[in-house]
Amino acid sequence: MGDADAIPAAPKASASASASPDDRASLTTRNIPTMGLSSAENPLTAPLPPVSSTSPAERAAARFRVEGCAVLTGGAGTLALASARALLEHGVEALTLMDLHSTIEGSTAEIARLRTEFPPATVHTVPVDVTSESEVDEAFKAARDLMGRIDLLCCFAGIVGCVHSLAAQADQFRRVVDVNLVGSFLCAQAAAKYMVDAKTGGSILFTASISAHATNYPQPQAAYNVSKAGVAHLTRNLAAEWAVHGIRVNCISPGYMDTVLNAGDNLKPVRDIWASRCPMGRMGHIEEITGPVVLLSSKRGGRYITGADLLVDGGALCF
Repeated sequence: MGDADAIPAAPKASASASASPDDRASLTTRNIPTMGLSSAENPLTAPLPPVSSTSPAERAAARFRVEGCAVLTGGAGTLALASARALLEHGVEALTLMDLHSTIEGSTAEIARLRTEFPPATVHTVPVDVTSESEVDEAFKAARDLMGRIDLLCCFAGIVGCVHSLAAQADQFRRVVDVNLVGSFLCAQAAAKYMVDAKTGGSILFTASISAHATNYPQPQAAYNVSKAGVAHLTRNLAAEWAVHGIRVNCISPGYMDTVLNAGDNLKPVRDIWASRCPMGRMGHIEEITGPVVLLSSKRGGRYITGADLLVDGGALCF
């Protein structure tokens, strides 16, 4: 996620090229690729056998056990670090936290604490700009080499920009969409390639937002809302395409969360408005997304859940 100037704009197609008679004629002879769906016989999507243990405690633990190795993008941020801890508590063998180098450096103490508190697991860090296709490819190759496999991906990388739409610059709009939507796709694609090659399936979890479903108030943030709506629909598309490979694709849509991004006295009037429009009357605590993350990452707990967008918003979208 480097400077916006580093992301070149796509060249504009000429009017004559877009209206070429030859191009239009070729539409009648094109071959459209088609997706394949899974079947009841596919072991990657079939129900799991019952837990063999007769102990209620062991059966309960197995229900939400998280297996394998995980990548978290935006991994040095508040929500990702809380989710990383939860995944480790539920059994993840190894984690790779991907983020900007500066953000990783700023979270050194929290990352070291994870390593100390979960010694059987390994916690790696890999810097990446999620808008760069080449950096994403290199980062996921590094994660696979470090952990041996990639079974889970949780995408937390994202930025927000509050600006009146009449004043918004094109590069500001593109920047938000590039990080939040294009970056999510690039990371999902990179992870899915390793999951497909391994023939063991996997889970991909995006972070959408209540902003994907309704216009925020009172702050104007059209680019962010559009990018998150794209993430929610990307979830459904990839879930349909990749189920045949045993890859479940879901997303969570958090409401306003009580993180450093929403802190400070200057934002108190806005926070009061957000809370007044929420049935639970408050913002969400960071721990309150960890349960949904564990559920959707668990091979058993989330076995028949794909293409879902789970609201974690205190009821904010009831209105």
